[in-house]
Amino acid sequence: MKTRIIAALLLSTATLAFGPVACKAPQGDVKAAQGIELGIQTGWMDTSAKPGDDFYRYADGGWMAKTEIPADRSSVGGFFIADQTTEKNLDALITQINASTPEAGSDAARVKDVYGAYLDTKAIDAAGMAPIQPDIARYQAIADKGQLAAVLGGNVRADVDPLNATNFWTENLFGIFVTQALKGGEVVPYVLQGGLGMPEREYYLSSDAKMAGLRKGYRDYIAALLKAANIDDADARAQRIYDLEMKIAQAHQSREDSDDWAKASGIWTRADFAAKAPGLDWDKFLGAAQLGGFDHFDAYHPEAITRLSALVASEPLDAWKDWLIFHRINANADVLPSQLDSLHFGFYGKQLTGAEQSRTREKRALAEVNTFLGDALGKLYVDKFFPASAKAEIQAMVGNIKTAFAQRIEALDWMAPSTKKEAMAKVENIEVGVGYPDHWTDYATLTVTGDNPYANRQAAEAFNYAHQLAKVGKPLDRGEWWMNAQLVNAVNLPVQNALNFPAAILQPPFFDPKADPAFNYGAIGAVIGHEISHSFDNNGAAFDSTGAMRNWWTDADKAKFEQAGGALAAQYDGYKPFPDLAVNGKLTLGENIADVAGLAAAYDAYRASLGGKEAPVIAGFTGDQRFFIAYAQTWATKMRDAAMRQRIATDGHAPGMYRALTVRNMDAWYKAFDVKPGDKLYLAPEQRVKVW
Repeated sequence: MKTRIIAALLLSTATLAFGPVACKAPQGDVKAAQGIELGIQTGWMDTSAKPGDDFYRYADGGWMAKTEIPADRSSVGGFFIADQTTEKNLDALITQINASTPEAGSDAARVKDVYGAYLDTKAIDAAGMAPIQPDIARYQAIADKGQLAAVLGGNVRADVDPLNATNFWTENLFGIFVTQALKGGEVVPYVLQGGLGMPEREYYLSSDAKMAGLRKGYRDYIAALLKAANIDDADARAQRIYDLEMKIAQAHQSREDSDDWAKASGIWTRADFAAKAPGLDWDKFLGAAQLGGFDHFDAYHPEAITRLSALVASEPLDAWKDWLIFHRINANADVLPSQLDSLHFGFYGKQLTGAEQSRTREKRALAEVNTFLGDALGKLYVDKFFPASAKAEIQAMVGNIKTAFAQRIEALDWMAPSTKKEAMAKVENIEVGVGYPDHWTDYATLTVTGDNPYANRQAAEAFNYAHQLAKVGKPLDRGEWWMNAQLVNAVNLPVQNALNFPAAILQPPFFDPKADPAFNYGAIGAVIGHEISHSFDNNGAAFDSTGAMRNWWTDADKAKFEQAGGALAAQYDGYKPFPDLAVNGKLTLGENIADVAGLAAAYDAYRASLGGKEAPVIAGFTGDQRFFIAYAQTWATKMRDAAMRQRIATDGHAPGMYRALTVRNMDAWYKAFDVKPGDKLYLAPEQRVKVW
């Protein structure tokens, strides 16, 4: 469940933020006597561990011991296991499409062309740099800062990827996101900071020795990539690019500022850009970006916009031209000659994440289709692999968990009636999408070919940009989806007061229609509760039932809420995966609040589903034990050290093994496993955080 405050104000996404993988995971399902599957994987457990001392090892220790991280991956976990099945299903669909002769202009034909062109590395190597050469020549021909502004504007694209962080655009100085303005009203373009080749500003500015090593690696990579692309004077250009990016990083607003929506966001008119951010020719920039006809924008990173605009004026034109050339090559290295692709993996794969080898070309080709033709492939996926019965069951669980959450709000003794009324309205009005969108994207105006993956990507990005800009000035579509149906993920959309639960997450280890309810409520139920809870975390609580950002809290209620959040942040600050590095409780607070509140709501809904009776004991486990073990097993996580460090430095999610410890805040967990004072995970009742 990933907090991504900028991308559509997509408040949370459920994934661990890594791609699919085939991992060696032990099996061990036990059948109940009644014929209902236990759901939890006993083969994953290490029952020699005492639950009160190390609950993660108790639930996942066997899995940890037997699971290997594949060479092309930086981590594995519960999300990968679901993704493994999804990937096999998608491979079968692609194979079927490739063996057919789809009608020209159909979505199936587009899928076949995009996949086939990306997969044909012999043709890509034979074409060399020819596909990208017109763009390089266009950058080299920039004669003055006015032309630079137009090129920068022409490069602008819209982002719809909730897995990105505060730097969405590597080859664009600014990026665009389109949704309702934070304070309600019209749909507007958000303007956000971009321009960095490493994940975010801390990679450039941190004094940490490992970050310094990555900076050297990045500087060397820039030079190597330019040389491989036959760009002359590569070393000198690389230094100019690196020096410019250091200044771009210094101009960026911090991750903490980005997470503070009230601070980060403000409406600017078109005239405000020239007045508040001089240095860039905004008329040329906005015109080339197809934004010249709009008068209202959400300047999401206002201070960065001002500073980045000043850099356009102050930094040499040649440095900007070099920067444009490098980033266009870098962003498209995988659809250019294989030497460039290999260099790209050497830095972004090996150095940044610790992956030992690149993913297969077939898997990456599938990812290309998912990225640019997601709805086309998604419709085929749900038609074949997502039964209506599964959708109905999940919708019923959503209703039960919403009811449980509302009851928890009603029972709060510290919340004023006026605040409760607003909170209840927000729960009741949440728009929940299960499986797939009501309306699929129409790709009729997108033209792709089977022999030019570079051109296909540029065409698809331009198509998406036009698709996003078409929303500006229109009423907000609360039913709009921001994820592919075939993505193992989930998301909360505070501006829409909506949730998306894609079809692909509605499978083991999160959901199994044959399994005991304790399993399903502990696994997918906790995900559902998490996403609902994100509407009430430290960021989501700033939005009302219409998706407008306004304060609907009394001062006393807000203080109580913030007190609970502070206690939870301190709890996570105490988790240290390395002697020199701890989890950042403040950075991960929104996700941790949603974990605590979501797990509590899912538990209440589970208990309500029993109709006042106790669940049967199955294979020696009580219902409550199965519930909590199921939750912990969804957070089975094994990561390479480099990936772990990157996660802690940049991500709003604590690593999975610590998220599994959310149970420490649940009274029922202590009773289920007889956890007592003296046990390592024991928290006194007054120390257990209860937010909602």
